[in-house]
Amino acid sequence: MRVNRILLSSALVVVALVIQVSVLARLHLPGAVPDLLLLTVLGLALVYGHVGGALVGFGAGLLADLAPPADHAAGRYALVLCVIGYLAGLVKPETGQLKSATGPMVVVVAAAVGSTLLYAGVGALVGDTAARHVGLGSLLFTAALYDLLLAPFVVPGIMALARRAENDPLAESSSAAAKATDISSGWLSGGTGLKIGSQRNGLRVKAARARMARAGRIKGVKRL
Repeated sequence: MRVNRILLSSALVVVALVIQVSVLARLHLPGAVPDLLLLTVLGLALVYGHVGGALVGFGAGLLADLAPPADHAAGRYALVLCVIGYLAGLVKPETGQLKSATGPMVVVVAAAVGSTLLYAGVGALVGDTAARHVGLGSLLFTAALYDLLLAPFVVPGIMALARRAENDPLAESSSAAAKATDISSGWLSGGTGLKIGSQRNGLRVKAARARMARAGRIKGVKRL
C-alpha cells in the first residue's frame, strides 16, 4: 500500500475504534452495537479494492482485538474484517464513482450480516457460545439495521477522503507543467516543421547576415 493510504487508513481506523468503544458501545442499544469500524473498512475497500480492503480490514480487526475491553481471542475479529474487506473490494466500481446509493447500501447490509455470522461461526469453533444466549436472529437484524442507519453518514465521507488522498496536488501540478512544456515544444516544432535548435541557428545566421550587410553598406558610404 502507498504511504498516503497507510496514513489515512490508520488515522480513520483509530478514530472509528475510539468512537465505537467510548461512545457507541455505551449507548446500551438492544441487540448488536453499531459497527463504525466495519463501515470504515467498507468505505476504504470500495476505493482501494480487494487487496487494500483485506489489508485495512486485517489491521483494523487486529487493533479491535487488542483494544480493551476486548473479551475474545486475538485475531478473531481480524479474520472477520479481512474477509469482509476483501469481498467488499471486489465490488469496487471500475470508474471509482458510484452511480447510486443502492449498491453501497446492499454492501453494508451484506457486510453486517456476514460479519455477524462469521464472527459467531469463528466463536463456535473456539468454544465461544455467547451468540446463542443473546439470540443470533436479533443480532443479525439489529446489526443490519444499525449499520444501515449509520452508513449514509460514514461511508460516503470515508470514500471522499480516500479519493482525495489518492490525488496528489504536487504530482498533478508537476505533471501538468511537464505536459504543458511538451505541448509547447511539440507545437513549435510541429507547426513550423523545424526544431527549436534549428530555429535558434536560423536566427543566428539571419543576425550574422544582417550585420554583414550593414557593414557592407557602411563601407560603401565611406568609399563615396
